Amino acid sequence: MATLNFSVTLLKRSVTNLVQRANLYSKPAKHHISAGEQAIAMTVMVVTILGPSGWILAHLEDYKKKD
Repeated sequence: MATLNFSVTLLKRSVTNLVQRANLYSKPAKHHISAGEQAIAMTVMVVTILGPSGWILAHLEDYKKKD
């Protein structure tokens, strides 16, 4: 039982030492992006990611048909 307690304690120590902090530094943006540009960029990203999957889901019955 003592070896089990020692093993658990050793495991806890090794896990807690693995957590590292990231060194992050922030500074002002080099180029200001307007709200309109942000909206356009987000729209393009959403259409690019969700467009093909939406097309497949909308035509799922067509893909299920065996010809």
